[in-house]
Amino acid sequence: MIHEIENPLVFNSDVNSVKYEKGQETHQTCPFCEVEQLTDLLRTSGHKIWLKNKYATLEDALMTVIIESDKHLGDVSVYSKEENRSVFQFAFDCWDELIASKHYRSVLMFKNFGPRSGGTLRHPHMQIVGLKEVDGYQHISKEHFEGVEIKKNGVTITISTHPIMGFVEFNVIIHQLDQVETLADDVQVITQYLLNDYLNGRCDSYNLFFHHLDNQYICKVVPRFITSPYYIGYKISQVNQLKKLKEIASELSEKLKRDLG
Repeated sequence: MIHEIENPLVFNSDVNSVKYEKGQETHQTCPFCEVEQLTDLLRTSGHKIWLKNKYATLEDALMTVIIESDKHLGDVSVYSKEENRSVFQFAFDCWDELIASKHYRSVLMFKNFGPRSGGTLRHPHMQIVGLKEVDGYQHISKEHFEGVEIKKNGVTITISTHPIMGFVEFNVIIHQLDQVETLADDVQVITQYLLNDYLNGRCDSYNLFFHHLDNQYICKVVPRFITSPYYIGYKISQVNQLKKLKEIASELSEKLKRDLG
């Protein structure tokens, strides 16, 4: 059986070389802290800024960045509830604007946090990337978001039983954009759980992946560790035993009740 393989994203190494000639970020040299030096701004709201990525390393793509806060060490897990909600609302507005433009085959939004997340800058930010030729959802299906149910009350939260990569992937699912603030609250509690409670605090990195699929808006929260060789070499995902997923679901459910009522 022959499988059709979509072309990969093309990485421009010349642009990447210029980026790393600037040296590693420190608090004093962080480009996102030096707001007055930023260019190609697309939208602002308070300390939140949406702008074009200065180092666009992908061909046939619009690469943009959302600077979440003026706090260099800020994060979803430590913002106040109000600040976190405003960050998510701003990000969803920007993402939806680029989707609505219909200039791109797919528009991806994601966030890297921590040394194992694939990010290069500590300053809190998300990325929105419009891909002209590549379908970012080609390998994504609704089964990737189904699983052990943690919550179903306007907003649905599940742990994937068929994760994209594994082992534990949380999905926060809404149907309307007016539910973004509730999604933000739930994602905040999940990131706090991952960084403080999950595996006794051994997790220091996570990704947020946002999906617009089947009339749903989904935030997939993925704790990050060294990636499994089964996935790297064979694209075979792994998942915890069902009893373990249920244990994690129970722990997180209790935390959601305590923190959000």
